[in-house]
Amino acid sequence: MPGIDECLLEAMRLPGARGASVVDWTSGLALGTVGDSPGGDHETTAAEAAELARLAAEHRAFAPEEGSDWSGQVPVEDLIISNRDSYHVLRFVPTTFDSSVFLHLWLGRADGNLALARIRLGEMAGRLVLG
Repeated sequence: MPGIDECLLEAMRLPGARGASVVDWTSGLALGTVGDSPGGDHETTAAEAAELARLAAEHRAFAPEEGSDWSGQVPVEDLIISNRDSYHVLRFVPTTFDSSVFLHLWLGRADGNLALARIRLGEMAGRLVLG
């Protein structure tokens, strides 16, 4: 099972990957980063992405329908933000403890594959070992 560094390096092998990070959305701190960062500052990007993740994770408007079994985990799997030249994919990491961690992948729109990135980030999040 890969740790943070191995997971980030795997994310950077995705077509179009510009940068990746593992972020704690409670504190807004980057637990690990690799590649470039939008705006050039990984810590600022982590803090801003954490605000967005926190909004989606803590509000019932984005939760599954009543009666759906999400077993107390964060009710959101991922967030996708698109702009004119890139995608940002935030994938929440499920854990057995009260996790507040997500993977953030910055993906170039011209040479990236959003569907593949989503699938691979889901696989990485399932294998990621924190601790």
